[in-house]
Amino acid sequence: MKKLHWLFMVICLALMPSLQSCGDSEGYSVGDFTPPLWATVRVTGNAFYLNCDTWGTLWPVNVDLGWYDAVDGQRVLTVFNPLWDNYEGYDHAVKLLKLQNVLTKGVETLTPETEQEFGNDPVLIYKGDINISGGYMNIFFVQNLPSAKKHRISLVRPQKDEDLYADDGYIHLELRYNDYDDLTGRRAYAAVSYNLNSLKITHDIKGIKLKLHSEVNGKVEIAFDKSLTNNNNIKEVNIPDLSDMQLQ
Repeated sequence: MKKLHWLFMVICLALMPSLQSCGDSEGYSVGDFTPPLWATVRVTGNAFYLNCDTWGTLWPVNVDLGWYDAVDGQRVLTVFNPLWDNYEGYDHAVKLLKLQNVLTKGVETLTPETEQEFGNDPVLIYKGDINISGGYMNIFFVQNLPSAKKHRISLVRPQKDEDLYADDGYIHLELRYNDYDDLTGRRAYAAVSYNLNSLKITHDIKGIKLKLHSEVNGKVEIAFDKSLTNNNNIKEVNIPDLSDMQLQ
């Protein structure tokens, strides 16, 4: 695949020393803020908090979040100003600076009956724009927008467990895309995050192998070793404008 597009240039979080806490008693500076990070919304009573893939549980102290309709399990990209550590049972108290919902789906089963609906049309994904963190597979891609019906993007598993958990020690999945033959030629960025909790990722699993139909390289298979699917491997991404995305 092509080199990672400039919009999604990867910068190692370890290169951002300004984000290190001065200690629980000193807190953080108002000028401290994170790069865009993946997180999952968790609803509690009439409020919500974020379970961030890298920072743990985040309690937002913003008083101006009435606009946000929190849905438990919703994946988001967020930028925040960390304020305090170990805040009333949460890992951090934060001020949310950006909060972008991302299409959130589960793993579906590919069968002869669902083959046509899932489709297998090519999709434009740049190298490095797929990662696994927090129990989710996160994908950025460039969508050729439709004129009418939203395109469908699906992460599917084989119908039989022996094909899913193969003899090579990897879990075998496939990214399927259905553009319904509706392409305008107008491009926009899109994103999706898949919940992997339905899979049995045991100690003897080597990782995940993902098949996809690349618009650039044809049908390919990408291996994600287990060492690359933990939260210590998460990189920084820029939050793209997803407002034109037409996806289901």
